[in-house]
Amino acid sequence: MNMPRMQEQYRNEIIPALKAKFNYDSVMQVPRIEKITINMGVGEAAADKKILQHAISDLEKITGQKVVQTHAKKSIAGFKIREGWPIGCKVTLRREKMYEFLDRLISIALPRVRDFRGISARSFDGRGNYSLGMKEQIVFPEIEYDKIDAIRGMDITITTSAKTNKEAFALLQAFSFPFREKEVS
Repeated sequence: MNMPRMQEQYRNEIIPALKAKFNYDSVMQVPRIEKITINMGVGEAAADKKILQHAISDLEKITGQKVVQTHAKKSIAGFKIREGWPIGCKVTLRREKMYEFLDRLISIALPRVRDFRGISARSFDGRGNYSLGMKEQIVFPEIEYDKIDAIRGMDITITTSAKTNKEAFALLQAFSFPFREKEVS
């Protein structure tokens, strides 16, 4: 099996560049992307179970991997939700599938977002992880526009081994993430 394009770029170009930039002694100190978690909260699934099945099939088409149903931890009367009811789905990508998804996200999906001006550099959590939300799943080419029942958003979390936001920002910038700001605050 061939190595994904992004993984090759990381090994051959990004590791030496970050090692020089942050003066690391070892290659193992260079931050890397550990996993990408995609979550789709489907609150309407409490009323109709078919909605959740559509969301699961959409997420499976996008990621190419089996999706896990998430269940409500607590009952919330205001939202008419009981404890244990299925209310969403998530998937964790690692290794090759993670790099392939990252490639499709950066080069295909993000440029297809309406009025796209870049992603915010303020979405780091302080421990080197980055989160972004997408308002619609139709920006991914795997989803056929005619066959969707509703437009759903998703949360994408990129977990890195970076210790600080600056290191994680440099890592994602090296992967040519389209950030609006040039510097992380």
